[in-house]
Amino acid sequence: MKYLEYTPLDRINDFLNHVNLGERTIKGCLEAYSCKHTGTDKKLSLSLEYEILDYLGKSSDTDSSSPVECLSNRSSRKTLIYLLLTLYHMYPDYDFSAVKAHQFFTDENWDSFKQIFDTYMLDASKEWVETNEGSPLLDTLYKVLDEVVKLAECEIYSYNPDSDADPFQERGSIWSFNFFFYNRKLKRVVSFRFYCVSNLVADGFPTDELDYDDDEEIFDGMDM
Repeated sequence: MKYLEYTPLDRINDFLNHVNLGERTIKGCLEAYSCKHTGTDKKLSLSLEYEILDYLGKSSDTDSSSPVECLSNRSSRKTLIYLLLTLYHMYPDYDFSAVKAHQFFTDENWDSFKQIFDTYMLDASKEWVETNEGSPLLDTLYKVLDEVVKLAECEIYSYNPDSDADPFQERGSIWSFNFFFYNRKLKRVVSFRFYCVSNLVADGFPTDELDYDDDEEIFDGMDM
């Protein structure tokens, strides 16, 4: 996998680097990769292929409705490997060997992504409008993704890591989402992670002094 530099991504990344909303901060990152093997990708790809085949040999779950289609299909295994390789390049110091296919969801489309984005990124989108003239954040994101991976040809995946083995987890994490936009024809993947952290916890606020008697006060004003 080769990291691809795209100036349009930089503008959104610069904005999402740190959107301070008072008691919480929203962050996000877009990264584009070519699926062409580089460095140790080939060796890692073969290793992942063997692991998947070994898993299939021990499991009877080859239902075509499984998260990454049917892993007995080579094309589906290849897709899963590309997604895993992307994760390895995003976080080179983390071991994703324990990640399973069921942690990727394929029943995603732009409408489902838009619903999540509109719900959780509402306040960040308002900040974007205030600091950037022109299109709303989601419209800008759509144009950028379409330029890089042609959304009409993309398969959209979401990744749900195990909570006890999450390389994305940060102190004070409130919520996080991980999406992959994969274009088979272009052999290109764009990863997009956006998440929210509590400034109170991240700044060392003593969590044992927080009053949890009234949850509504704690989450008041949050984009949930």
